[in-house]
Amino acid sequence: MNIAEIYRKFPDQTDCLAYLEKIKWNGTPTCPYCKSTSSSPMKKEYRYHCNSCNTSFSVTVGTVFHKTKVDYQKWFLAILLMLNAKKRISARQLASDVQVNKNTACHMLMHIRKTMSEDPELLKGLLGADDLFRTILQRAVE
Repeated sequence: MNIAEIYRKFPDQTDCLAYLEKIKWNGTPTCPYCKSTSSSPMKKEYRYHCNSCNTSFSVTVGTVFHKTKVDYQKWFLAILLMLNAKKRISARQLASDVQVNKNTACHMLMHIRKTMSEDPELLKGLLGADDLFRTILQRAVE
């Protein structure tokens, strides 16, 4: 995937969330708290209500995207830029490329690196990077 594809495939938050649901749940929303698949979509929100444990949840719970205020499109772009960088990307460079402030970019880089080591399947599913992803993952863990 490249930058143009990110903007074409994910023009808004809803498209990003739908894609995350496809990767993480494969069409069946699963409660991250009790692992139940018995849930109901909530009106006007991209969230679900678990009928088993009576909580609400979204696909972002337990991921790098949980409780973020940054657009998911920017997150996807940051992940792509990080995976495609020949060397480590700096927070200043990411801030400039994704159009966020330096502290936000630093936060994003930290969380992406953490996700690379803890939940690599999510990022691999997002961008479809296999060999490149393995190389970046090894660099992040070092």
